[in-house]
Amino acid sequence: MKLYIKNMVCDRCKRVVREELMGLGLELTSVGLGEVETGGDIDSEKLKEVKSVLEANGFELLDDRKLALVEHIKTLIIEEIQNLKGQKPAQMNFSDFLSEKIGYEYSYLSTLFSSETGQTIEHYIIAQKVEKLKEWLSYNELTLSEMAWRLSYSSTAHLSNQFKKVTGMTPGEYKKSAMTRKTLDQIA
Repeated sequence: MKLYIKNMVCDRCKRVVREELMGLGLELTSVGLGEVETGGDIDSEKLKEVKSVLEANGFELLDDRKLALVEHIKTLIIEEIQNLKGQKPAQMNFSDFLSEKIGYEYSYLSTLFSSETGQTIEHYIIAQKVEKLKEWLSYNELTLSEMAWRLSYSSTAHLSNQFKKVTGMTPGEYKKSAMTRKTLDQIA
C-alpha cells in the first residue's frame, strides 16, 4: 500500500517517518520524500494510528489523490533544487521533467497545482531556488556565478533580479542582513 505524506521534505523527515511507522509495527518496503510503500494493506484502526503519529511529528497523511499529486510535484522540485539530485537533465525544462516523471500532461499538472496551492509551479520553483540561494549565501562558499550555474540561471543578473523580486533585496544586501531562512515546508 502506498501512503502519501505532506511536509516530508528532507532526509531527516524520511528517517522520522520510517522510525515512527516501524514503531507502529508496519513493514516498509520503501520510504521516499512524500511517500511510503508498505508491505501490505493497512486496516482502518492502524491507519488512524499512522495519521496520529504523523501529525504529532508535523506531517499529514493525504487521502485525496489530487493533493498527493501536488505533493509529488513539490517533492520532485525540492529534490532537484534543494537536494541537487540531478535527475533532471540540465537542458530539460521543469515542465517536461515533471510531465515525464509523473506521467500527466503539464497543462493538467499546472492547473491542478495552481488550484490546490494558489500559486503556479513556476513561482514555487523560483521560491525554492531563492531559499537555496539564501542557504548558499549564508555559507559564503560559492560565488554568485557558481550559484547561478548550479541553479540553471542564464546569468548572475537574472538570478539577482529574481532574488530581489522575491526578497526585496539583492543577494549582497541579503548577505549583510540578519534575515532568516524558511523551512522547506513553509515555502509557498
